[in-house]
Amino acid sequence: ENRLSDKFYFRIFTHVVIFVCKTNLQHGAKPSGSNPYFLIFYSFSSVIFIKNLICLIMILTIGLNLKLPLENPVLIFSLILFIILFAPILLNKFKIPSLIGLIIAGAIIGPNGLNLMLRDSSIILFGTVGLLYIMFLAGLEIDLADFRKNSRKSFVFGMYTFIIPMILGTTISIYFLGYSVPTSVLLASMFASHTLIAYPIISTLGVTKNRAVNITVGGTMITDTLALLVLAVIAGMATGEVNNTFWIRLSISILIFGVLVLGVFPIISRWFFKRYDNNISQYIFVLAIVFMSAFLAEAAGIEAIIGAFLAGLALNRLIPRTSPLMNRIEFVGNALFIPLFLIGVGMLIDFKIFFKDFETIKVAITMTVVATAAKFIAAWLTQKTFNFSIDERRIIFGLSNAQAAATLAAVLVGYNIIIGETSSGEPIRLLSENVLNGTILMILVTCTIASFVAQKGAQNLAMLEKIQDDEPEEREERILIPLSNIENVAELIHLGVTVQTLHQKQSIYALNIIAEDSSDETSEKNARKILDKAVSVAAATDNLVHPLIRYDMNIVDGITNVVKEHKITNLIIGLHEKKNISDSFLGNLTEGILSRCDVTTMIYKSKQPLATVKRNVVIVPEKAEYEVGFPFWLVKIWNMGKNTGAKLVFYASEATTNYMKEIYKQNPVDAEFNVFSDWDDFLILLREVKPDDNLIVVLSRRMHISYHNYMAKVPSYLNRYFTSNNFIIIFPVQVGVSDHVSGQYDFSMLDPFNENMEHMVDIKRLVNKLFRK
Repeated sequence: ENRLSDKFYFRIFTHVVIFVCKTNLQHGAKPSGSNPYFLIFYSFSSVIFIKNLICLIMILTIGLNLKLPLENPVLIFSLILFIILFAPILLNKFKIPSLIGLIIAGAIIGPNGLNLMLRDSSIILFGTVGLLYIMFLAGLEIDLADFRKNSRKSFVFGMYTFIIPMILGTTISIYFLGYSVPTSVLLASMFASHTLIAYPIISTLGVTKNRAVNITVGGTMITDTLALLVLAVIAGMATGEVNNTFWIRLSISILIFGVLVLGVFPIISRWFFKRYDNNISQYIFVLAIVFMSAFLAEAAGIEAIIGAFLAGLALNRLIPRTSPLMNRIEFVGNALFIPLFLIGVGMLIDFKIFFKDFETIKVAITMTVVATAAKFIAAWLTQKTFNFSIDERRIIFGLSNAQAAATLAAVLVGYNIIIGETSSGEPIRLLSENVLNGTILMILVTCTIASFVAQKGAQNLAMLEKIQDDEPEEREERILIPLSNIENVAELIHLGVTVQTLHQKQSIYALNIIAEDSSDETSEKNARKILDKAVSVAAATDNLVHPLIRYDMNIVDGITNVVKEHKITNLIIGLHEKKNISDSFLGNLTEGILSRCDVTTMIYKSKQPLATVKRNVVIVPEKAEYEVGFPFWLVKIWNMGKNTGAKLVFYASEATTNYMKEIYKQNPVDAEFNVFSDWDDFLILLREVKPDDNLIVVLSRRMHISYHNYMAKVPSYLNRYFTSNNFIIIFPVQVGVSDHVSGQYDFSMLDPFNENMEHMVDIKRLVNKLFRK
């Protein structure tokens, strides 16, 4: 208000900025030239940029006569975006997890720091979205096959990480802090719950499929649910609402909630995804499902984060990990919503409260030590129980130590419950102000510890996996997809992305062949239009497609020559939806491409998006495991199951089934194995294939060990009886097909196997190598 005072402060901060600039220049090599503007720019590009930025903000605030806290929404959002941008950049120089920087930045700009902005309804709204996003991503990215395999371990860890904090927290609260039993139990439930704050770090380092991550995510659902139930019960007891009606109402509401989210929502989602392929519509639909699930959870009497996590599980099979939709979900969450949540958490921190009295410091330190110790003991017991490594223990402890979401919910509920009054008329709360303030410090410290520990464990595991994968190989995987019809471009590219080897983002080649004698410019223009769409579809999944236009005598020669020139290892050929696969088509293909190209070939016809497929029914011929290309096509099928979440249902001979089961033990996926050998009665499988199934038939070229005469009838069967299904026909790599053998396949490993086909050791080594990649 006082302009003279404003000018005084303006001069002070101007001198501060000049002093900081000079200090920065003294700590580094002075740039050439004496331009003062360049010197200031150089100073602000230094490591302590954030200090200068704060001074600049204060100068602008005073010079532009802006009031604090800021009220201009454009300026507020701009400031938040700059924090999200620069905090990771600056802290990466010191190897500090970026989320810690966001929390600290929130404390600096918040009402308890420089008071640049308030923690108003907009920050709370976006923070809630970010919190639900974290839980939703955890449910969406979890490997359901590993989750089921490790369900017992998840339950054990969930009980460890709930019971130990409850016992330790209740005991310390009663005998050290002197709280009542209800207050102590509620405080202990805050220690038992945790938030997956460090999950974005784990996801970024690419170790979300590790068993330690799976059991921690599963255990989180258990301990948070139990902790929030304790909160509901204690709150009900304090208000006198706990009776038989309370328990009946709670049980029925939770049951209805579970049926709706896990039973009804997947059906609605599959229907929507099959009929609407608009990218924006699909993303909005997913958000609507997440928040509706969160609301239903609150209506059922449990916390919204449980609803978001179950929504992720419900949509897990419908959003493939390699799909554009998954890429958009992760991008928006990690770029905006999750950072806003972390900044909002930082705004709660008020360091001044710890200078008020000793009791606040005592409560804060006790809460922090007990919560951290209890979670470490639970992680250590889990490690010893299941013989995990130290880095896996770090992952478990790092993911489970951070206190934020459920802890805040519990402390705010307890703080708002008044159980009496003092003689002076002041309210007596279930959780005192000391506990409220101590909770803020506990959140900051536990989130910091969790971030460092989780990052350390994840980096070590990622490095270990890289060392295991760094085996010498001659050439990388390359997938060729010939395209001639713009209508099936998207599904063919999606199939290629789904079956490709993990982390290979540049392995797909899109090809359009133009007749050599064509002089029509329209042909090349149409070809570029098709290839541009292929590039665009792949880019939405963070994959790079190599577009190829080739002039050749015919399609077979064009594909064959490209396979040789670019060392292609896999070929995907598409059929238009309205086109049937005829005996003549298969015959021409066999005599043409298949007789000259020894690569894994997949012929695909799409009737519905891959994401909406419930099961992949795989028909495997007898003695398929004796073919040299057996592991290469099997890995593609395995990738399809892993990336789409759809169940793999195999039908094969007993010997082949037993062999695939051995692979399944080492590389778990959601799969079922059935013995089937009566190939003359192929149509008996008709009753096993349902409308939303994808039928995969493995065939063979003539004169090879897995070839049978029934294979000639497969096209007519597909045209007549499986018109409503997706189907894929696979021709594996087979020795002796042509002079050209792709360099990707290290057949030297199979020399002993070829000499004595009863010994499967070497092919198992090759299978394990491919699956590890």
